[in-house]
Amino acid sequence: MACFIVPLTQAIATTVYRKHTTRQDSFVGRNLRTLELMLWGGSIMLIVDHIINGELTWLFPFFTALNAEGGGTQMLWEMLTVGLPISLVVTLVWAVWCYSKERRAVHA
Repeated sequence: MACFIVPLTQAIATTVYRKHTTRQDSFVGRNLRTLELMLWGGSIMLIVDHIINGELTWLFPFFTALNAEGGGTQMLWEMLTVGLPISLVVTLVWAVWCYSKERRAVHA
């Protein structure tokens, strides 16, 4: 129910970093926009999925788990066990994609 918070936070941090950095000539700088789009797209997809499944509502406290006893702990556990691995896998896929893109550019 709260797994999208970790990749969403990473997407926000990536956007802020990309907008405030001037190092566009580095390996990371050239490909940072791709990571940003991957994170934003995945986060939005997860938010829509949680709305469809009824885990997010338009009324406060927004997360249905917070209405139950121990819901906050359950949300933190999901962020740690689901959200963090999602962010790590997306970043790893992006890093492999960047590496292969750079290797193709060198050999072309």
